[in-house]
Amino acid sequence: GDIAAGRVKDLNVVLKADANGSLEAIRGSLSRLGVEEVRLNIIHTGVGNISESDVMLAVASRAIIIGFNVKTDPGGRKLGDSESVDIRHYQIIYELIEDVEKAIKGLMEPVVVEVVDGHAEVRAVFKVRGGKIAGCSVQDGVIRRNSLLRVLRGGEMLHQSRASSLRRFQDDVREVTAGLECGIGVERFDDFKEGDVIEAFHTEQRG
Repeated sequence: GDIAAGRVKDLNVVLKADANGSLEAIRGSLSRLGVEEVRLNIIHTGVGNISESDVMLAVASRAIIIGFNVKTDPGGRKLGDSESVDIRHYQIIYELIEDVEKAIKGLMEPVVVEVVDGHAEVRAVFKVRGGKIAGCSVQDGVIRRNSLLRVLRGGEMLHQSRASSLRRFQDDVREVTAGLECGIGVERFDDFKEGDVIEAFHTEQRG
Protein backbone atom coordinates (compact mmCIF):
# COMPACT_ATOMS: atom_id res chain seq x y z
CA GLY A 1 0.00 0.00 0.00
CA ASP A 2 2.85 2.40 0.78
CA ILE A 3 4.08 2.32 -2.79
CA ALA A 4 0.65 3.07 -4.19
CA ALA A 5 0.33 5.89 -1.66
CA GLY A 6 3.42 7.47 -3.17
CA ARG A 7 5.69 6.82 -0.23
CA VAL A 8 8.58 5.78 -2.44
CA LYS A 9 11.81 7.30 -1.18
CA ASP A 10 14.62 8.51 -3.41
CA LEU A 11 18.33 7.95 -2.98
CA ASN A 12 20.02 10.46 -5.30
CA VAL A 13 23.64 9.87 -6.24
CA VAL A 14 26.32 11.96 -7.93
CA LEU A 15 28.96 9.54 -9.20
CA LYS A 16 32.54 10.46 -10.11
CA ALA A 17 35.24 7.99 -11.14
CA ASP A 18 38.78 7.93 -12.51
CA ALA A 19 37.85 6.42 -15.88
CA ASN A 20 34.87 5.67 -18.10
CA GLY A 21 35.36 1.92 -17.66
CA SER A 22 34.96 2.04 -13.88
CA LEU A 23 32.07 4.50 -14.23
CA GLU A 24 30.19 2.04 -16.44
CA ALA A 25 30.95 -0.93 -14.17
CA ILE A 26 29.68 0.95 -11.10
CA ARG A 27 26.59 2.23 -12.92
CA GLY A 28 25.78 -1.31 -14.04
CA SER A 29 26.07 -2.69 -10.50
CA LEU A 30 24.11 0.17 -8.92
CA SER A 31 21.29 -0.09 -11.45
CA ARG A 32 20.48 -3.56 -10.06
CA LEU A 33 20.16 -2.32 -6.47
CA GLY A 34 16.86 -0.43 -6.49
CA VAL A 35 13.98 -1.91 -4.52
CA GLU A 36 10.27 -1.16 -4.79
CA GLU A 37 10.18 1.40 -2.00
CA VAL A 38 13.53 3.10 -2.64
CA ARG A 39 14.39 4.55 -6.04
CA LEU A 40 18.10 4.85 -6.75
CA ASN A 41 18.68 7.83 -9.06
CA ILE A 42 22.12 8.47 -10.51
CA ILE A 43 21.59 12.13 -11.32
CA HIS A 44 25.08 12.90 -12.62
CA THR A 45 28.19 10.96 -13.60
CA GLY A 46 31.58 12.19 -14.67
CA VAL A 47 35.25 11.34 -14.94
CA GLY A 48 37.63 13.25 -12.68
CA ASN A 49 37.81 14.73 -9.20
CA ILE A 50 34.73 15.80 -7.24
CA SER A 51 34.38 19.50 -7.99
CA GLU A 52 32.56 22.41 -6.44
CA SER A 53 29.86 22.17 -9.12
CA ASP A 54 29.31 18.47 -8.27
CA VAL A 55 28.76 19.50 -4.65
CA MET A 56 26.37 22.29 -5.67
CA LEU A 57 24.37 19.76 -7.68
CA ALA A 58 24.29 17.40 -4.67
CA VAL A 59 23.05 20.22 -2.42
CA ALA A 60 20.29 21.14 -4.88
CA SER A 61 19.08 17.55 -5.31
CA ARG A 62 19.84 16.28 -1.78
CA ALA A 63 22.22 13.70 -3.20
CA ILE A 64 25.15 11.79 -1.79
CA ILE A 65 28.41 12.00 -3.73
CA ILE A 66 30.36 8.86 -4.48
CA GLY A 67 33.92 9.10 -5.72
CA PHE A 68 35.79 6.07 -7.04
CA ASN A 69 39.59 6.46 -7.15
CA VAL A 70 39.21 10.25 -7.23
CA LYS A 71 39.80 13.09 -4.77
CA THR A 72 37.62 16.05 -3.84
CA ASP A 73 38.86 19.46 -5.01
CA PRO A 74 39.52 21.96 -2.16
CA GLY A 75 36.58 24.14 -3.27
CA GLY A 76 34.30 21.10 -3.33
CA ARG A 77 35.46 19.97 0.11
CA LYS A 78 34.89 23.42 1.61
CA LEU A 79 31.37 23.68 0.18
CA GLY A 80 30.64 20.06 1.15
CA ASP A 81 31.62 20.77 4.76
CA SER A 82 29.56 23.95 5.03
CA GLU A 83 26.49 22.31 3.42
CA SER A 84 26.93 18.93 5.21
CA VAL A 85 27.00 16.97 1.96
CA ASP A 86 27.72 13.25 2.33
CA ILE A 87 30.86 12.71 0.20
CA ARG A 88 32.20 9.15 0.13
CA HIS A 89 35.47 7.92 -1.38
CA TYR A 90 36.17 4.35 -2.46
CA GLN A 91 39.01 2.37 -4.00
CA ILE A 92 37.18 -0.97 -4.14
CA ILE A 93 33.99 -1.33 -6.19
CA TYR A 94 32.31 -3.96 -4.02
CA GLU A 95 32.73 -1.80 -0.89
CA LEU A 96 31.05 1.06 -2.75
CA ILE A 97 28.16 -1.21 -3.80
CA GLU A 98 27.82 -2.61 -0.26
CA ASP A 99 27.59 0.88 1.22
CA VAL A 100 24.93 1.98 -1.26
CA GLU A 101 22.99 -1.20 -0.43
CA LYS A 102 23.16 -0.27 3.27
CA ALA A 103 21.97 3.26 2.49
CA ILE A 104 18.99 1.81 0.60
CA LYS A 105 18.18 -0.55 3.50
CA GLY A 106 18.37 2.40 5.89
CA LEU A 107 15.63 4.15 3.90
CA MET A 108 13.35 1.12 3.79
CA GLU A 109 10.47 0.91 6.24
CA PRO A 110 10.84 -2.06 8.58
CA VAL A 111 8.22 -4.72 7.90
CA VAL A 112 6.02 -5.62 10.89
CA VAL A 113 4.95 -9.26 10.93
CA GLU A 114 2.62 -11.12 13.28
CA VAL A 115 3.83 -14.28 14.97
CA VAL A 116 1.20 -16.55 16.54
CA ASP A 117 2.39 -17.91 19.91
CA GLY A 118 -0.43 -20.25 20.87
CA HIS A 119 -4.15 -21.01 21.26
CA ALA A 120 -6.35 -21.70 24.27
CA GLU A 121 -9.93 -22.96 24.24
CA VAL A 122 -12.47 -21.50 26.65
CA ARG A 123 -13.92 -24.31 28.80
CA ALA A 124 -15.72 -22.25 31.46
CA VAL A 125 -16.46 -18.61 32.31
CA PHE A 126 -15.91 -17.27 35.84
CA LYS A 127 -17.22 -14.05 37.33
CA VAL A 128 -14.63 -12.04 39.22
CA ARG A 129 -14.55 -8.53 40.60
CA GLY A 130 -14.72 -6.17 37.66
CA GLY A 131 -15.66 -8.66 34.95
CA LYS A 132 -15.22 -12.23 33.81
CA ILE A 133 -12.31 -14.58 33.30
CA ALA A 134 -12.11 -17.39 30.77
CA GLY A 135 -11.14 -20.76 32.21
CA CYS A 136 -9.08 -22.22 29.38
CA SER A 137 -7.08 -25.20 28.25
CA VAL A 138 -3.99 -24.27 26.24
CA GLN A 139 -4.10 -26.32 23.04
CA ASP A 140 -0.81 -25.44 21.41
CA GLY A 141 2.16 -23.16 21.88
CA VAL A 142 2.23 -20.78 24.81
CA ILE A 143 0.05 -18.00 26.23
CA ARG A 144 2.12 -15.21 27.82
CA ARG A 145 1.07 -12.52 30.26
CA ASN A 146 2.34 -9.85 27.85
CA SER A 147 0.82 -11.44 24.72
CA LEU A 148 -1.52 -9.66 22.36
CA LEU A 149 -4.76 -11.65 22.31
CA ARG A 150 -7.61 -12.25 19.89
CA VAL A 151 -10.90 -13.81 20.92
CA LEU A 152 -12.23 -16.02 18.10
CA ARG A 153 -15.68 -17.56 17.83
CA GLY A 154 -16.32 -19.92 14.94
CA GLY A 155 -13.24 -18.51 13.22
CA GLU A 156 -14.53 -14.91 13.44
CA MET A 157 -12.58 -12.37 15.47
CA LEU A 158 -14.68 -10.77 18.23
CA HIS A 159 -12.05 -8.70 19.98
CA GLN A 160 -8.34 -7.92 19.99
CA SER A 161 -6.37 -6.47 22.90
CA ARG A 162 -3.98 -7.67 25.61
CA ALA A 163 -4.14 -10.06 28.53
CA SER A 164 -5.32 -8.28 31.68
CA SER A 165 -4.51 -11.33 33.82
CA LEU A 166 -3.09 -14.82 33.45
CA ARG A 167 -3.51 -17.31 36.29
CA ARG A 168 -2.91 -20.93 37.11
CA PHE A 169 -5.16 -21.87 40.03
CA GLN A 170 -4.83 -18.78 42.26
CA ASP A 171 -1.36 -17.74 41.14
CA ASP A 172 -0.47 -15.00 38.67
CA VAL A 173 1.89 -16.54 36.13
CA ARG A 174 4.00 -15.21 33.27
CA GLU A 175 3.16 -17.96 30.80
CA VAL A 176 1.15 -21.15 30.40
CA THR A 177 2.16 -23.86 27.94
CA ALA A 178 0.24 -26.44 25.89
CA GLY A 179 -1.74 -29.04 27.83
CA LEU A 180 -2.23 -26.88 30.93
CA GLU A 181 -5.33 -25.16 32.30
CA CYS A 182 -5.38 -21.45 33.09
CA GLY A 183 -7.58 -18.44 33.67
CA ILE A 184 -7.26 -15.64 31.11
CA GLY A 185 -8.57 -12.12 31.54
CA VAL A 186 -8.75 -10.02 28.37
CA GLU A 187 -8.63 -6.21 28.48
CA ARG A 188 -12.01 -4.58 27.69
CA PHE A 189 -13.75 -7.91 26.97
CA ASP A 190 -15.74 -10.33 29.10
CA ASP A 191 -18.39 -11.74 26.76
CA PHE A 192 -16.77 -15.20 26.69
CA LYS A 193 -18.64 -18.34 25.68
CA GLU A 194 -17.51 -21.92 26.06
CA GLY A 195 -15.80 -23.05 22.86
CA ASP A 196 -14.29 -19.61 22.09
CA VAL A 197 -10.63 -19.72 21.11
CA ILE A 198 -8.13 -17.22 22.48
CA GLU A 199 -5.19 -16.72 20.13
CA ALA A 200 -1.97 -15.25 21.54
CA PHE A 201 0.43 -13.45 19.21
CA HIS A 202 3.15 -10.81 19.09
CA THR A 203 4.56 -8.55 16.39
CA GLU A 204 8.16 -8.39 15.18
CA GLN A 205 9.99 -5.93 12.99
CA ARG A 206 11.82 -7.48 10.09
CA GLY A 207 13.99 -4.89 8.44
